[in-house]
Amino acid sequence: MADLIWVIYTGFEVLIAVACCLGNVLVVCAVCVGIRDSLREPTFCFLVSLAVADLLVGVAAVPLAVLLDGWVSLSPKLCLLLSCVVLVLTQASVLSLLAIAMDRYLKLHKALRYKAIVTQRRTWLSVSVCWMLSCLLGFTPLLGWHNHPSTDSTNTSSFISSQCTFLSVISLPFMVYFNFLACVMAPLLIMTFLYITIFWSLQKRLKDSCPQVKQSLLRERRLAWSLSLVLILFASCWIPLHLMNCLLLIQGPQAVTQGTLYAGILLSHANSAVNPVVYAYRIPRIKLAYGQIWSRLFVKLGFCCGNKQVQQPITNNQIIHK
Repeated sequence: MADLIWVIYTGFEVLIAVACCLGNVLVVCAVCVGIRDSLREPTFCFLVSLAVADLLVGVAAVPLAVLLDGWVSLSPKLCLLLSCVVLVLTQASVLSLLAIAMDRYLKLHKALRYKAIVTQRRTWLSVSVCWMLSCLLGFTPLLGWHNHPSTDSTNTSSFISSQCTFLSVISLPFMVYFNFLACVMAPLLIMTFLYITIFWSLQKRLKDSCPQVKQSLLRERRLAWSLSLVLILFASCWIPLHLMNCLLLIQGPQAVTQGTLYAGILLSHANSAVNPVVYAYRIPRIKLAYGQIWSRLFVKLGFCCGNKQVQQPITNNQIIHK
């Protein structure tokens, strides 16, 4: 039975990894190539950062999750290093989402000074800081907060290869108190406050605005809803796994069955595959860029006749707001 559960789990992980890679490559191409001057807009820069993190989940985190399930023998230090890579990618997603929320907040509440404050240089600097902080926070277990004790030169037992699992090297107190409460829940609460403030402010302004301004505010509200949906999905997919870690810490290994733990891991990884679908349905510019990319691909493969118009990059005049 345990082998059957593992086979089913591995099969779903493979499907999720493929979906992560294809979907998020499409997002990066849509933003960087399909939408003209999109990388001059902070929101799209942070979306690319989030898409890259999701892409790396498919490329690295999912394969590592399968390998770090007791199926390979590694030295504890190498096992710890590979386990930390998963934490880095999760943290990069959280910080990218936080950067998006702060950008939308500034766009609404500092409208007159927004372009002066959020320059292209500062935007890319913010993306770099997000990834550097992600590495710092994700690799924290390497500094000593892990299950394997530090050793001196006279003790060589730590270098002997052993069965490698994530929780054999990553400390549960670290996962609960530091990774979950400090690195995930704290940013999620900040983002929740920012979006509540954004929607409350938009609702007030819509009541007192002229028709021309109202159209702009409605577009802003639609985009805010789309981005907040990405945040809600992230929380819904990741919090169950973190709650399982809390149960494991409080009640021990018997608190969560292996099948339930696998389901939590699959749900967390599925989040990276779902985001490109959300962008397609909720953000018109990305949806239009997706269509152009598929049209070009079909033309190259000879499935349909070329259309010169679809080969043009998307401009602001081509955006259709629903």
